[in-house]
Amino acid sequence: MSTIEPVFRIIPTIQNYDWGKKGKDSKVAEFASGAGICGFTLNQSVPYAELWMGTHVKSPSGVVDRKQNLTQILTENPGLIGDQVSRRFDTTNGNLPFLFKVLAIGKALSIQTHPDKKTSEKLHAEQPTVYTDPNHKPEMALALTDFKALCGFMPIARIAEYVKTVPEFNSLIDPSIVTEFLNCTNLSESEQKAVLKKLFAALMTADVSNIATQLRTLVARYQRGGQKPIEEDVKDLVLTLNEQFPKDVGVFCPFMLNYVRMTPGQAIFLGAGEPHAYVEGDVMECMANSDNVIRAGLTPKPKDIPNLVSVLTYTPSDWQKHMVKPVHITPRTRKYDPPIQDFTVLQVKTQKGETETHEAIPGPSIAIVTEGSGRVSWSGGELDLQAGSVIFVGAETKIKITAGDSNLVVFRAYVTA
Repeated sequence: MSTIEPVFRIIPTIQNYDWGKKGKDSKVAEFASGAGICGFTLNQSVPYAELWMGTHVKSPSGVVDRKQNLTQILTENPGLIGDQVSRRFDTTNGNLPFLFKVLAIGKALSIQTHPDKKTSEKLHAEQPTVYTDPNHKPEMALALTDFKALCGFMPIARIAEYVKTVPEFNSLIDPSIVTEFLNCTNLSESEQKAVLKKLFAALMTADVSNIATQLRTLVARYQRGGQKPIEEDVKDLVLTLNEQFPKDVGVFCPFMLNYVRMTPGQAIFLGAGEPHAYVEGDVMECMANSDNVIRAGLTPKPKDIPNLVSVLTYTPSDWQKHMVKPVHITPRTRKYDPPIQDFTVLQVKTQKGETETHEAIPGPSIAIVTEGSGRVSWSGGELDLQAGSVIFVGAETKIKITAGDSNLVVFRAYVTA
C-alpha cells in the first residue's frame, strides 16, 4: 500500500461537449490552465464544457506526481474516505459519493431529468451503454457568472395562461387534453399532476411535421414583434433555442418550465425527476456520483421520451422552490446544503493575507480555487494554490486556507455521514 499525505493535488479531466463555451471564454478552460493537466494547451476553437473532479468511472481525476488515479489512491488508502462515510455509502474500490464539476455553457443543454436510485438501477441493467452507472443523480448548480436555465414545471395557472395565449403551443396538443388542463384548477394535487403529465406527454410526442410548422409560425410572429405581453419574458429565449435547435420540440418547453436567471452566488437544487435545461453561463455543479441523463429535447443525442415522461415528478411551483440559500458558518465561509446527504458545498472567500480555518470533517472533500492565489496548510505540510488548483482533503483533516497577494475564492465539496 502506498502512503500519501491527507491533502494532495488532483488533476481534473475535461469534457469537450459541443455545447461548451469556446477557448478563453470558458471558465473550464481558464481553470484547466492552472490545474496542472498534462499537455493542456488552450485552443480558441475548442469547446471546453465540463471540468470533472472525482472518481466517476468514465473520467476519474489524476493525482499529481502519482501513476495512480484518484480512484486507485482511495482504494489503497480507504482511511482518506473515512469509516463513517464508508458505512453509509458504497465506497467500494475508492468510489466517492459525489462528483464535483465546473460547467461553461455556451449553448443550451438538453431538456432532461435524472432518475432516482431504483430507476437508475433498472435503466443501467437494461441499457448499460446509455445509462452507464446504477446511481441516482441529484445535483446542485451554483452560479459563477450570470446563469440562465429552465428549471421545474411552473405553476399550473402560469402554464394555463400560455396554453390560452400561445396558439402555436396550443395547436400541438389534443383539444380534449387542453380542455381538461384548463379546467383542472379545482382538482386535487394528485389529479392536477396527472393532467399536467398528459399535457407534457402530448407536447413531447407531438407530430414532428406539426412541430416544425408551428415553430416557423411562432418564430415569424416573434420576429415581426407580434408577441403578447405574457410572451415578452420568454421571447428571446425561444428565438435563441430555435436558432440552436431548429424544429426541436424542446423550443416549446419555456411555456411549461420556469425560466430562471441567476446571479453569481445563487444556487438551485434539482432532485430526481425534475425537468431542467441549463441555457447559458458558468456554474459549479455538485451531484451524486453519476452520469445518468434522460433526454427528450434540445439535443442531437438519443432521446428517451417514454422514460422521461414516466419518471418526472410533475410538481408545479415557482422556481424559488429549487433555490439553495447559503448560510454563513463563519464570516468567510458560506455553506450550500441541499436536502440530500450525498454532498454539501462550501464557498470560502478570504481577503489578501487572511486565513480561514476549517475544522476536521469526518468525510472526504475536493476543493478548487476559482479566484486568486494563496496556500492550504495542515498539520503535516502545505501546498501553494492558484486559480484552477484542485486538491483532495482526506477525512478528519483540519486545514487552513490563506490568501496570498490577492483575494482568494475556493469552492469545497464534501460528504459526511
